[in-house]
Amino acid sequence: MKNHLMLAVLAVSAHASASTADTGRQWLAGDHHVHSEWSVDWDHSTTPPTPVRGGDSPYSRSHNAAQAKAFGLRWMVHTDHGGPGHAAVTRDHAYPALVQARADVPEVIQFNGMEFDVPAGEHASLIIAPGPAERDQLVAAERDFSRSEPLQGSRDTEAQMQAALAHLRGLSPAPLMFINHPSRTATGVGEWGEVTPDELRGWHAAAPNVLVGMEGAPGHQAIRTERGLYRNADAPTMGGYDQMTAQVGGIWDQMLAEGMRFWITANSDSHVNLRDGGRDYDPGEYSKTYTWARPEADDILDALRHGRMFTVTGDLIDALSLRVTAGDTRGGPGDTVTLAATQTMQVEVRVRQPTHANANGQHPALKRIELIVGGKGDDGSVQMQRRGFDATTWSRDGEWTVARWSLPVPSHGGFVRVRGNSTGAVEAVLDAPGEDPWQDLWFYSNPVFVRVDQHPNGS
Repeated sequence: MKNHLMLAVLAVSAHASASTADTGRQWLAGDHHVHSEWSVDWDHSTTPPTPVRGGDSPYSRSHNAAQAKAFGLRWMVHTDHGGPGHAAVTRDHAYPALVQARADVPEVIQFNGMEFDVPAGEHASLIIAPGPAERDQLVAAERDFSRSEPLQGSRDTEAQMQAALAHLRGLSPAPLMFINHPSRTATGVGEWGEVTPDELRGWHAAAPNVLVGMEGAPGHQAIRTERGLYRNADAPTMGGYDQMTAQVGGIWDQMLAEGMRFWITANSDSHVNLRDGGRDYDPGEYSKTYTWARPEADDILDALRHGRMFTVTGDLIDALSLRVTAGDTRGGPGDTVTLAATQTMQVEVRVRQPTHANANGQHPALKRIELIVGGKGDDGSVQMQRRGFDATTWSRDGEWTVARWSLPVPSHGGFVRVRGNSTGAVEAVLDAPGEDPWQDLWFYSNPVFVRVDQHPNGS
């Protein structure tokens, strides 16, 4: 681990023309799914069960923050998971440990959170906005709504999840929620398990300012037999990404084509590091979510809430600019641009590769960039357009690799996003047991939405 990894995230990218809102913003890498010793085990010989410190992770929160700093992160969320009566552990142990970690590693902005046991689902990262109520807000959410909190009985119902979302959307400042590893329990490609596309749509609709996305790239990438712990051989990850994200025209694209402002992230889900006999990488060691934000907690949350972010594995890139332009109108990830149907839109992506080696000692090559445009056709079906670039078709501008595409505005509106990889693969294929994750690296942006102005001349 080298502290100089931090330097890459401090440089300002060519993200946008400098508007007032963008003043002071830069690409800040982070991780919203990290476990510590307060992800406890349980001694069920007692009534109620007794929490066993360090049961699912041996590390202190200060240790995790120090590792995050060493691997170049500027922000992280502590997300220990629950169990019967775990809200008391959150209140009496995990929160004081967060306060200590903030004092020990002030260079990393640290958020209070948990891996919420979703009623009628699986898991989600719940992120609480910093402030005087941050401890009590998390304790109440876990105590009153977590599926695994009751000592007796069950809360595993859709009604309980709807009640949780209603409670969370009423908090001020508003928290955030990202669904974790959405297809981990899938039984095949397109054969969903504990999380279904309809549930994602319904949960987002119930609290669109709170439940804003999902893990595009799940954690647990270090165990090569089952990357992400996607144990079903017929439904593994694809290039380390969840199938809902990795398939062009798949579930994520379908939701975006419906106009859902639903974002993707990448993180470690760190429990026990590979070097210590575990199946995980440390925060920032392999996966990063970059937010376009000032180094302030509120602006980082704003970036996460509004999609100003991209994801990457293996430090394939460390900065990205995606611009959709027509005339004087332009927008980047998370933005909505309104264009006339008669216009031609210019799409430009710029990506920068780090000058330093990644945590595996590599300087990975970037072999493919792909621009992806989606929207609804006349018959309501999802229509996708794609254009791939490699070293023979992209250009260079100093430290930036640049790809450009001119095309008509989608007739019914839509979205633009970009992804790329280190292998040159056109499609993200099913990950095979035993493959080396460091030889298959990807980045994915969040989208720019395109709205069509049906009356561009005011008629």
